[in-house]
Amino acid sequence: MDKFRAEAGPPVKAVYSCCPKVRGIESSFQIIFPAFADLNGFFSILPDPPRMNRNHHAFSEPPLTLFLPDSDEAVPTPPKAGKPPSYIADHRARLRERFMTGGAGAMPDYELLELLLFRAIPRQDVKPLARRLIATFGDLARVLAAPVARLSSVEGVGPAVVTELKLVGAAAQRMARGRVMQRPVLSGWDALLDYCHTAMGHEGVEEFRVLFLDRKNVLIADEAQGRGTVDHVPVYPREVLRRALELGASALILVHNHPSGDPTPSEADITMTMRIRAGAEVMGITVHDHLIIGTGCEVSFRREGLL
Repeated sequence: MDKFRAEAGPPVKAVYSCCPKVRGIESSFQIIFPAFADLNGFFSILPDPPRMNRNHHAFSEPPLTLFLPDSDEAVPTPPKAGKPPSYIADHRARLRERFMTGGAGAMPDYELLELLLFRAIPRQDVKPLARRLIATFGDLARVLAAPVARLSSVEGVGPAVVTELKLVGAAAQRMARGRVMQRPVLSGWDALLDYCHTAMGHEGVEEFRVLFLDRKNVLIADEAQGRGTVDHVPVYPREVLRRALELGASALILVHNHPSGDPTPSEADITMTMRIRAGAEVMGITVHDHLIIGTGCEVSFRREGLL
């Protein structure tokens, strides 16, 4: 301490001699740390202060941040590229498990649609889009049967979604068609009705199809003869009969849909059916029935006594 007083300039000596607090600090220090005779011995063991960088006039060590995060505060980390967030992956896993254990009957339409959208949109939550599609078109079947232009107009629907939905719709129709093609139609009437509803029941415009049968009433061809508007489709009996002769068909089943959902036949439907029947009789071809497909129901001309 004497060395400190000796080396200090006159102003420091004056402060040290005149200030009782400074003298009190020295006395307290010597009581707490008796191993050091003065303050110089204590400061000799302390590390040197950081040196100044002469070129930049700043400390060489980087400054600390002003605010440090709490030790128990979670720091969010962005998801790895190419992988969906964990909550989306967990939701998808639960949805797949429910489908595999309970089947489609235990799931509403929008959840089945979610499962279909997983492949088209692998890294996003697709539930809002599934609900939006159901709200726009009414149910899953109408979503799958919706025209490409209408699907594309829905927010969030891109080419990948349209392709996926159309692929599933085509697969469902192909599967239903496989149950009736090259098989006796009259003995599998329920399967035929299921196929007609799958193929035409949710179309937005009228479509006229002809099922061509051989002598054993086996379905040999199923062809669309025309597409029209929401309440009309042009049908040409001559073209229907010409195609029947080309295929060597012995019988026909006429099918068309009513987009309104009401399968009640109109006068035009009855007149057109009678014209085809009259021409077919001349050629030895039987018209077994004319089916009008509505929403979840159908009308059979044969059952109603119109044939």
